[in-house]
Amino acid sequence: MTSKVTYLSALRTQAEHLKSGDIIITDAPVDNKGKGEAFSPTDLLATSLASCMLTIIGINAQEKGYDIDGTIAEVTKIMDSNPRRVGEIQINLFFQRSYSEKEKKLIENSARTCPVSKSLHPDLKQTIIFNYGH
Repeated sequence: MTSKVTYLSALRTQAEHLKSGDIIITDAPVDNKGKGEAFSPTDLLATSLASCMLTIIGINAQEKGYDIDGTIAEVTKIMDSNPRRVGEIQINLFFQRSYSEKEKKLIENSARTCPVSKSLHPDLKQTIIFNYGH
């Protein structure tokens, strides 16, 4: 088992990662009857995509002898209605240094083929922008 999720009350859950004991609290967003005081489940979906991209990019960079330390991902989740679902995830990646064209190609391929990206429904639009340092 990976995690245990408990419904606390008032549209709030607590997720525990069983191996580490780390806790994540979720709250329904204000546009869906919640207080918006924590990540919503759909926020976590979008955030998971960015975390996965950075992890896979980091693994490949480490294997090739360069780093992505300090890279920031800014995540925007756009909801659709009818049915209510995440319609688009926009991720702006900000790298703190310059890379060769070969490294950029590896970075961009790593981001677009991370396991979370490949697990999402093809109708969910993934807009990824790569910003490299100078």
